[in-house]
Amino acid sequence: EKLAELKDFHQTTFLIERICGICSFIHSQTYCQCIEEIMGITVPPRARYLRTMWAELHRIHSHLLWAGLLADAFGFENLFMQGMRARELVLDTMEATTGGRVMLGVCSVGGVRRDLDEAGIKRVLDACDGLERGFDALFPTLAEDYSVKQRLVGVGTVSKADAWARGAVGPVARACGIAEDRRTDGYAAYGELGFKPAIASAGDCYARSTVRLDEMRESLRLVRAAITALPPGEIQAPVRGNPDGEVVMRTEQPRGEVLYYVSGNGTKQLDRLRVRTPTFANLMPLLAMLPGCQLADVPVIVLSIDPCISCTER
Repeated sequence: EKLAELKDFHQTTFLIERICGICSFIHSQTYCQCIEEIMGITVPPRARYLRTMWAELHRIHSHLLWAGLLADAFGFENLFMQGMRARELVLDTMEATTGGRVMLGVCSVGGVRRDLDEAGIKRVLDACDGLERGFDALFPTLAEDYSVKQRLVGVGTVSKADAWARGAVGPVARACGIAEDRRTDGYAAYGELGFKPAIASAGDCYARSTVRLDEMRESLRLVRAAITALPPGEIQAPVRGNPDGEVVMRTEQPRGEVLYYVSGNGTKQLDRLRVRTPTFANLMPLLAMLPGCQLADVPVIVLSIDPCISCTER
């Protein structure tokens, strides 16, 4: 955050991606939306759809990493490898379309830096088909296996009222029946693609798991919808001048709502940049899940909020 005040606001786009490798694109997207809001920049429709596609690919690869780690916590090593195999498809697709596997460097103030040709569109659609097959192999075990249910159902339960009072966000909140998902605000192309959030009500580890599995299916649908309905036109709007003003921006990362505060003073350097990440918000609900649990359940409960330490200890 301090370094962002010393860099050119364009350079900060790349800096912000380094907060977290698992949701790096959504960090840069949120930051760019802040600058665009302050400067009154209208992002071209094609760029908005491409942003949505890359953001949802990031959500899928983040959730697949979570699924693999959860399987590993149970000792299901083969299931872990299946999750990593499916995740590799996403990383290969991001590399093919942007040049980067984790840090994409493709989001910019006013749009995106790379476009997709027909071959790139086909590559993404083929990857979606492969991911669907990977989901079909992975999800039934994570959702229906007797041993998995024994470890998840009724474990780490938090009530809807407690989750709300403690500021839960993302799948942690939605697993308690709180229908909060910033994508419903319609930023980027979400308002045009018929997005619906995944909701559960039990508030336990199993509910948080099923919400993420459902989210991956919805993310896959959004990627297909965005790439199929990709509008023609430019991918970058002109950027003139420097940000002068302040804004708060909220978007939905894989772990929940991320909040950005940006203040500009009319120069190339920002006055202030503040980030509140979803893992930080979910630490208080985690404290409500742990008391009274079995010691062997602690790793599973912690994994159920899908903590990102680099986001939290940046």
